[in-house]
Amino acid sequence: MATVDITQDTLGQTIAENDIVLLDWWAEWCGPCKQFAPTYEAASEKHEDIVFGKVDTEEQQMLAASAQISSIPTLMAFREGILVFSQPGALPASALDQGLDMEEVRAEVAKQSQDAPNA
Repeated sequence: MATVDITQDTLGQTIAENDIVLLDWWAEWCGPCKQFAPTYEAASEKHEDIVFGKVDTEEQQMLAASAQISSIPTLMAFREGILVFSQPGALPASALDQGLDMEEVRAEVAKQSQDAPNA
């Protein structure tokens, strides 16, 4: 799935109607945003079950202000309508993929459960 443009009008519905939504807050003039864009786009192609939204902070200034975006790029993750991650700065591809591979996450949780001492 390719990335989708998110606006004030589409943000609420996008978050409400999808299990996982990632948002890349960016601007055309932002060098780090431009460097992160191919990584984000590649991840969107790899994880078709996740909505990868892009919010242009220049075109969506009111939305960026309401989300308290003070630095770009900023990446936000919503799971079942709840903001679960928000971090300014571009993530490397390995970090972005690591948090999105649910099979890997489940395997790690299972391993930790096995390794935990019985209470």
